[in-house]
Formats: sequence, C-alpha cells, structure tokens
Amino acid sequence: MTDLELRPPSPVRRPPLPTGPLRPLPPRRTPWQALHTAVLRIDAATPAERDRAIDVLRALAIAGVVLGHWLVSGVVLQAGGHLVGDSPLGHLPGLAPVTWILQPLAVFFLVGGRVSARSYATARARGIGYRPWLAQRLARLLRPATAFALTWGLVWLGLVLAGTAHETIHTLMWLAYSPLWFLGVYALLIAATPLVHKAGARIAVAACLVVAALDASRVLFADSGWPDTLRLLNIPAGWLVPYCLGAVWAAGGFTRRRPAVALLLGGGGAMAALILWGGYPASMVGVPGSTLSNLSPPTLAAVAFGLAQTGAALLLRGPLRRAVTAPAPTGPATAPRSRATWAQFLWAAVALLNLSAVTVFLWHQTAMLTTTVIPLGLGHTFPGLHTSPDSLAWIAARFGWIAVFAVVLLVLATAFRDREGAPGNRAIINQ
Repeated sequence: MTDLELRPPSPVRRPPLPTGPLRPLPPRRTPWQALHTAVLRIDAATPAERDRAIDVLRALAIAGVVLGHWLVSGVVLQAGGHLVGDSPLGHLPGLAPVTWILQPLAVFFLVGGRVSARSYATARARGIGYRPWLAQRLARLLRPATAFALTWGLVWLGLVLAGTAHETIHTLMWLAYSPLWFLGVYALLIAATPLVHKAGARIAVAACLVVAALDASRVLFADSGWPDTLRLLNIPAGWLVPYCLGAVWAAGGFTRRRPAVALLLGGGGAMAALILWGGYPASMVGVPGSTLSNLSPPTLAAVAFGLAQTGAALLLRGPLRRAVTAPAPTGPATAPRSRATWAQFLWAAVALLNLSAVTVFLWHQTAMLTTTVIPLGLGHTFPGLHTSPDSLAWIAARFGWIAVFAVVLLVLATAFRDREGAPGNRAIINQ
C-alpha cells in the first residue's frame, strides 16, 4: 500500500469585513400583517369607477343560495342503508318565511342582466360581433361546468361499479347536479341579451303575462296533463323578468328611489295576496310532498317575490357601496396605509367570492355531500347530517355543520378555480 502524503489545506481567502455600520435586517412580517397587505392590495387593484354595490349584491345572492341549500337539503340514512333526500320544510312548515331570505335567485339574475347588457353594449362599441361576444360569455360558464359534470360522471361510474344502492345513487346525483339547471337558464338568457338590451321593460311585462297565463291554465285545465308540460315555459319566462330589469338598470333606469320602492311594495303585496288568497305556498323553494312548488317552475308568486327582491336590491345600492368602500386617507398623500379597514376586509371577501362565483355555486352541494358520505364510510352517523330533519334540534345541529361544509367547499373551490380563472375567464365579474 502506498503511503498518502497529507498536506495542510490551502488558506481560504475571505472577503474583508465591512468597516462601516451594519444595516439592520428588515423586520419579519407576521401573518396578520401579511393579511392586511393582501387586503390593501386587492382594494388598490379595484378600479375607482367600478360600482362595488354590483359585486356585493352578487356575493350576497351566491351566499344566500349556498346557505339556503345547506340548511334545507337533508340527506337521511334509511334503515336499509341507503340515502334519501329530505327537507326540514316538509316537517316544519313554520320555517317557510326563512326561504324569503335564503332564495335570492332574482337578485343574481338582476345583476346578471345588468352586467350582460353593459358588456354587450361595450362589445358593440368596440366593433365586436354578437357571436364572438356570446362565445366568450358562455365559455365562462361552460369551462367550470364541464369540469364539474365530468368529475361527477366519474363518481357515478364508481358508485355503479361498487354496487351502490339505486336510491343512494339517485339522491347523490340529484343533489350534486341540481345547480346545472340554473346555469342552463342563465346561458339561455345571456343568448337573448340583444333583445333584452333593446326592449327590456316591455319584455319584462310580457314575461310576467306569460307566467300569469300559464299559472291560470293550471287552474282552468287541472284535469288534463298538457298545462303542466306547457308550464315549463315559466322557467325562462320567470327568470327573464329580473334579468330584463337588470338591462333596464344598465340603460340608466332606476336612478330615482320611487321605481325601486314601487317594485318592493307592489311585488311584496302581490306575493302576500297570492299566498293568502291565491292558494300559492308560502315557501319560495320546493318542499317534498307539496303538490305545488313556487320554484320548479317559477310561479306568479315567485315572480312577484322577485320583483320585491329587485326593489330591495336597488334601494340597498348606496348602503352596500359605502359598506365596502374605505374612506380616503386624511394624512399626507405620500404616507401609504399599512392597516386595512373593515370596509376593505369586506371588499376583499366580496372580490374573492366573485372571482370564484360559478365554481362556488357548482360545488357547494358537493361539499355538503362529501361531508355526509365520508363519516358513513367510516361507520359513523351524526345528528344534523344523517338523521331526519323533523325537529328544531336538527336545525341546531345543522348550523354546527355549516363550518365544516364551508371548509370542504374552500378546498374544492381551490382545486377547481383554474377552470374558472383561466386568462380572460375570470368568472362573471365584468361590469
């Protein structure tokens, strides 16, 4: 073996130490400070001319739909081990007035009509034709909806291959796919925007008359089956009313309070009269076992209710706008604000929800179903989640599960937000 010659290592040349005073390291930001910075950045990125009340109304409509579904859509585990749908409204009819708050679809169609009408007018001013404009608008719906439908299609296939009971598959698929009907109607109304843009008020009146005539046919021809089929026309006609009013708003209407007050009082009075003396149900959503639903398809009572909601939304524009608009800083103009106000926090929440509006709407029932099914797979059942919604105790327990649903929905929205947030496809937030 050859001996190894060990040599001392060569000296390492080090840079000379600085002779001047050392600069202190920048302070590390806390999570709370980072949150304030993010909120301030969202507020600063919002154009000054944007009407924030529009976004707040849309966010309230989405939140109302989500919370309403989570509270009135029960999934009950039967003795045979399969799942069936149920609702506390079928057991506790005194809760019907709650649906007057948790069924804000008319507000969403109102905002949608305004946004689409303004978008179409802007496209025409830029020389963009109807077809490219429509393709761009519909893509914002179809991309997230396609991902949603394909995902649940795979879930259905897995349930079938696993030999899941037919009743359970039907319940899960019905609740999961139920949001798609809304997007279908909304896409149809978007396609009709050029007509609505020209004669929104007249079309709204005509749509009201169509709903009234088809409702009357239900009474006059109760013994025959064709009016029930014909009443499916009430689905586009009923939601066309607030959509047209949104187009009127976009054209400069409703600048005064008087029309909004008339809509609120007239719509609310008509709804009350139809419920008290017209035989319409008080609930503004479907109730299991009921012979008549105000929502499937929309009835004249639902249209009157939508008119009242439209009036209330128009009257709340100012207060909502002020609630999410921070006052201008009073200090020197060069001093940036380091802490966000409550108004800026509210606006950040509204903006983020609007950026994922379609995704949240599509997946909110999936969040509820996921939370329901996972414990069953682990052999556990819980009140308010798997039990019959026939008591106030179920309602109280259900409120406890709302936070869990929200966390699961946040995970799903984060996973699928890219389908809605592709370049040029940032939800339905253009004004």
